[in-house]
Amino acid sequence: MTLSYKELKSRQREERDTYPMNLGLRVHRALSWLNRAEQCENDLDAEFIFLWIAYNAAYANDIDDHRRFTEQVTFQNFLNRLCDLDKNQKIYNLVWSEFTSSIRVLLDNKFVFQPFWDFQNKKIDEDDWHNRFQKAKNSAHRALGNKETGKVLAIIFSRLYTLRNQLLHGGATWNSGVNRDQMRDAANFLGKLIPIIIEIMMDNSNVFWGEACYPVVE
Repeated sequence: MTLSYKELKSRQREERDTYPMNLGLRVHRALSWLNRAEQCENDLDAEFIFLWIAYNAAYANDIDDHRRFTEQVTFQNFLNRLCDLDKNQKIYNLVWSEFTSSIRVLLDNKFVFQPFWDFQNKKIDEDDWHNRFQKAKNSAHRALGNKETGKVLAIIFSRLYTLRNQLLHGGATWNSGVNRDQMRDAANFLGKLIPIIIEIMMDNSNVFWGEACYPVVE
């Protein structure tokens, strides 16, 4: 059962005075965007964007420019950490329960696979993107078979990141009829994952999650 903003916010109000400042700020911000996402009836594009911001609010770190990782590596590190801390295996269970529906669709959808667009833009040839697509799917299936939940999530997020770029960089039309399948499945998956992420972070308030970006300045 997916936790709602209302349930998580109620818990956060009870516990927030015990949270370290960096965690308190992350949870507060992530919940605010989850709340906004839940209000997006019949607007998948807005729901996906607000859920992505909620995810950013939870994981983003203020990292010195000389030590800055690529965003994909940052994703992987954060997701692996969540899986390690997920004592109730909620993320693992979500991946398995969703695999036959939204995850499988995302993995099989070429329109959220960046090398497909690289081929369309003549950066690589057709065989190249086909080979990469098959290798990526094979990697996901191996990771699932080996119960490497963090790796599966990283593969899923690489697809979601392509979708995110399409929207935020103006590469898609609002409410477009050509991307409803991937937008529906992406919003559905994130809508279930984001509350779990926030809950795990609150369950592990003793863990240092890093300094949040853009601290509050009075």
